[in-house]
Amino acid sequence: MNNTLTHKIDIAGIGISNLYFNEAIHVLNSAIKESSKIRVCVTPVNCLVWAQDDQKLKDLYNTADIAFCDGVPLIWMSKFLSTPIKERITGLDLLPKFAEKCAEEGHSMFLLGAKEGVAEILRSKFETDYPRIKIVGVYSPPFAERFSDEENLKMINMINTAKPNVLWVSLTAPKQDFWIFEHLDKLDVNIAIGVGGAFEVSAGLISRAPVWMQKRGLEWLFRFINEPKRLFRRYFIEAPLIFPHILSQKLR
Repeated sequence: MNNTLTHKIDIAGIGISNLYFNEAIHVLNSAIKESSKIRVCVTPVNCLVWAQDDQKLKDLYNTADIAFCDGVPLIWMSKFLSTPIKERITGLDLLPKFAEKCAEEGHSMFLLGAKEGVAEILRSKFETDYPRIKIVGVYSPPFAERFSDEENLKMINMINTAKPNVLWVSLTAPKQDFWIFEHLDKLDVNIAIGVGGAFEVSAGLISRAPVWMQKRGLEWLFRFINEPKRLFRRYFIEAPLIFPHILSQKLR
């Protein structure tokens, strides 16, 4: 597991970075100031489940410079394993907070992904909220399970022409993580990070769970109530599959 930037906690064979939220902001800011180039994943429970049967996905997360703990259930699992993770760090929280930090520090950003028009709305909102922010490019590629070589080259060229410090990618996990993994060596950025549906939420297009639900690990329930057909399988069939792996790890 890649522990060069942060100490990682083993959860079902996946290294999850053990950071407080403020520490995460500091590590990312320092990476830009030091002209580093890092790959960051925001790692939810369902991706840990999928990684149990997908060695490429497991290797992707374990070789990431940072793999944030996206979900209170991961906190519970880490405590059960007697290796508690400090804090949950979601893309929904990280995007607006680090965007604010980038505005303060003069770092530039590129918004890649989400549905057509979403990134433009988010740019307008960020420019209103943080007048000093530098958003040097936005692009929403056409939907595809896997992009063509031509589309990949187009995106890489757009990003490299803009030369952002931070590349935010909203293509859903783990598709966004694979895209970053496969193309990072060609990208002229300091930080590449996948944040799932955080563009829509930060732009105000999708409501987020109340804070009390977030703190009690019930954000998944809020999402399920709003999108039951799409999320039933993820939350009620796939997510519980992680528990035998956690129990096995505990017994070992």
